[in-house]
Amino acid sequence: MSGQEQPEPLRTSDMRSDVTEEELAKLLRKVDKESTFRKLTGYQFRIVYWLAVAFSCFQLYTGFFGAYPAQIQRSVHLSFAFALVFLLYPFRAKTAVDRLRWFNYLFAAFTVGVGLFLTFNYTRLMMTAGDYTTLDMVVGICGTLLTLEAARRAVGLPIVVVASSFLAYAYFGAYLPGFLSHRGYSIERIVSHMYFTTEGILGIPLGVSSSFIFLFILFGAFLEKTGIGKLFIDLADAIAGWAAGGPAKVAVITSALEGTVSGSSVANTVGSGSFTIPMMKKLGYRPEFAGAVEAAASTGGQIMPPIMGAAAFLMAEFIGVPYIEIAKAAAIPACLYFAGIFIEVHFEAKRCGLKGMPWEQIPRIWTVLKERGHLFVPLIAIIYVLTEGFTPTRAALVGICLSVAAGMLRKATRMTIPEIFNALEAGARGALGVAIACATAGIIVGVVTLTGLGLKMANGLVDLAGGYLLPTLFFTMITSLILGMGVPTTANYVITATMAAPALILLGVPKLAAHLFVFYFGIVADITPPVALAAYAGSGIARSDPFWTGVTASKLAIGAFIVPYIFVMNPAMVLIDTTPYLLALNLLTSSGGMFGVGVAMIGFCLAPMNWVERAWFAMGGLLLIDPGLLTDGIGFGMLGIGLLIQWRRQKAWIAAGSPTTA
Repeated sequence: MSGQEQPEPLRTSDMRSDVTEEELAKLLRKVDKESTFRKLTGYQFRIVYWLAVAFSCFQLYTGFFGAYPAQIQRSVHLSFAFALVFLLYPFRAKTAVDRLRWFNYLFAAFTVGVGLFLTFNYTRLMMTAGDYTTLDMVVGICGTLLTLEAARRAVGLPIVVVASSFLAYAYFGAYLPGFLSHRGYSIERIVSHMYFTTEGILGIPLGVSSSFIFLFILFGAFLEKTGIGKLFIDLADAIAGWAAGGPAKVAVITSALEGTVSGSSVANTVGSGSFTIPMMKKLGYRPEFAGAVEAAASTGGQIMPPIMGAAAFLMAEFIGVPYIEIAKAAAIPACLYFAGIFIEVHFEAKRCGLKGMPWEQIPRIWTVLKERGHLFVPLIAIIYVLTEGFTPTRAALVGICLSVAAGMLRKATRMTIPEIFNALEAGARGALGVAIACATAGIIVGVVTLTGLGLKMANGLVDLAGGYLLPTLFFTMITSLILGMGVPTTANYVITATMAAPALILLGVPKLAAHLFVFYFGIVADITPPVALAAYAGSGIARSDPFWTGVTASKLAIGAFIVPYIFVMNPAMVLIDTTPYLLALNLLTSSGGMFGVGVAMIGFCLAPMNWVERAWFAMGGLLLIDPGLLTDGIGFGMLGIGLLIQWRRQKAWIAAGSPTTA
C-alpha cells in the first residue's frame, strides 16, 4: 500500500483487550455508579445472593399469577430493592470494605420494615381518607429519605439533588416569583402524597419497574448466561469483518444487537468494547476514534427495538399506548442512527486506507447460525408475542422460559441449575439501579402532579421560544442534555416528559413524536461532553483522551441529534399518518441526508474534502431532512454536484499515492 504503512494482519490473539479484568472492573466502578457494589464473600455473599434470588422469584411469581394491588406490589418491590441496595452499596464508595458489619444488617432490616409498612397496613391506609397517624408520618418521612439515600448510593448524587429540589419547590412555592409560584404545601401533605399514594414514590415509574422492567432485565440476564454475546460478536464478524475498517463495523453491529437485550450504555461499551476496541486500534484507528465508535454504538442500544431502555416502558405508560407501538415507532429512527455511525466508520476507514480482517479469521455466517442461531428464538418470540397484543409482562416471561429451553438445545449454550440461579441473582442485582431510579423519579412526578408544575413549565417554555416550534425543540434538547449529564435516562425522561414534552404537544407535535424526542436526547447525553459516561468508559479501554473521545462520539452519533428533528417535522418516520409510498420516500430522503452529514463530519467521500466541500455536503444533507419537494430536490442536487467534484478529485488523489482499501 503506497503512501501509508500497512498495519499487520490481525491475529486471534489480538482480539483480547490489553485492559485487564481488574482494570475493567475499576473503570466500571469509576464511570458507572451501579458497579460500585461490595464484592462479598463467604456467608455474607450467600445471604445477599439468596435475597436477590428471592427478589427475582417474587417478580416471576407475580408475573405468572398476577400482580398484587398496586401499593402492595410496589412496596414489596421497593422493600427488596432497599434491602439489597443498603447491603451491597456502602455509605461512601471510596472508604468501602467488602464485608458487612452488624449495623449494616440492622439498617437493611429497618429499611425493609419501612417498605413493608405499606404492605401490612394496606387496608387501614386505604380507608383513612388522608387522616394519617403520627407513626404514619414518621414512616413516610423515613421512606422518602431512604429513597433519596438509596438513590445516592446506587444511582448517584445528581438525581438526589434534582429530586430534593422538587421537594423544596413543593414546600417553598409560595415564595417563588412569576408563573412558578403556588400556594405551598405542608410537610405532612408532601409526605403523604409522596409515600402513601400512587402519585409519588409508588407511582407509575415504580409500577412499571415492578411489573415488566424487572422481568426484561431478568430476561437479559438469562440470555447472557446462554452466551448470546458470543453469537452477536461472531455474527457481526461474519457480516462485516472482511470490509474496510471491519472491526469498527463489527462494533456497530454488535452493539446494535446487544441493545436488544441490554439498556445500559456503559455496560454495553465495556462488554463488547473490551474486544472491539483493541481490534480497531490494531487495525490502525486512532484510540479516540476506536473508543468513540464503541461508545456511540453502545449508546444506541437504548433506542434499538424490541427491548429498548427502561424509559421506553415508562413512555408506554405515560402516553397510554401498547409498548409494541413504541418499539415499531422507534425502529426506523434507530436504523437511521446506526446507519449514520456506519457511514462515518466506513468513510473514516476509506480515508485512512484501513483494510478488514483476513478471511481466515472470519467465521462463516452459516456456521455461526448453526452453532448458536437457536439463541435468537427468545428474541423472535418476544416480538411475536408483543405483536399479537399480549402484555410486556407476558412477553418477558415467554422470553425467559424460551431462553432456558433454547439454551438446552446445545451443550455449549446449556444452563445448569446453578447457572439458572446465578441468572436470577444477576437479574435482581442489575435491576436495583432502575428500581431506585424509578422510585426517585416518582418523587419528581409527585411534585409535578401536586403543584401543576408540568403545565406551567410547558407554557413558560413555549413563551420563551416565542411560540415557534424550532426554538422550543432546541430548548428541550438542551434541557435533556443537561439533565442527562448526571441523571440516569429513566429519571431524565420522566422530568422532560412531564415538563418539556407537553410544550411540544401544545405546538401540535403528535404525542408519540414529542415523547420520543425527549427520550432520544436523554439517551445521547451519555456521549455528550463534558459528562459523557459511555465515552469515558470507551476511552478507558482505548487508553485515549476522555474529552476528545466524547467529542468524536458526538460527531459519530450526529444522527441522534438530527433524527429527532426529522420525525418531529415529519411524523411519518415514526409511522404516524403514513402510507408505504410516503414512508419509502421519507426513508430515501433521510438516508440521503444522513449520508451528506456523515461524510461532512469525516471530511472524506471519494477523496479528502476541504472545508468548502464539507459545508456543501452538510448543507445538502440538512436540506433533505426538511420534508418537501423543493428542499429534497435542492438537497439531492447538491449531493450530486458534490459527488461529481469528489469523483474528479479521486483520480488525482490516487495518482498521488493515496491509501486504498479493499
